[in-house]
Amino acid sequence: MAVTEITVTSFGYLHGAPPEAHLTLDLRRHFRDPHVDPTLRDLTANDLPVRGAVLTTPGIRELIVATALLADAYEAGPAEAPLTIAVGCAGGRHRAATVAMALARRLSKTGIPVDLVHRDLDKPVHERTADGDAVTPSRG
Repeated sequence: MAVTEITVTSFGYLHGAPPEAHLTLDLRRHFRDPHVDPTLRDLTANDLPVRGAVLTTPGIRELIVATALLADAYEAGPAEAPLTIAVGCAGGRHRAATVAMALARRLSKTGIPVDLVHRDLDKPVHERTADGDAVTPSRG
């Protein structure tokens, strides 16, 4: 067994630099953001409507499967070491946390210990523009 443990960390780019990882998934530009829906904005991946919105986004399930296959490739390597996977979106409350949860659940079926960390899930909502950039408060 080459991978001794897996850490999956969700994070938001608006809350700081990505954590160090072997694999980093950036969900900001390619997958719709539940933040733009006012009914989901203040919810998190702990809420079923957010998980439903994220997991039904075209391409998300395929990304989870592909990432699990990448983890399998690390597992096939000859050196024993932990594997860290970071999953990021703008705020870290919706897409990244949901994908990290689903990925950790899938990877845990391999028998390798999986640690799920949500760095920014409980941090405040950042107001943003439609393209995901943080809104700079006006100084007037």
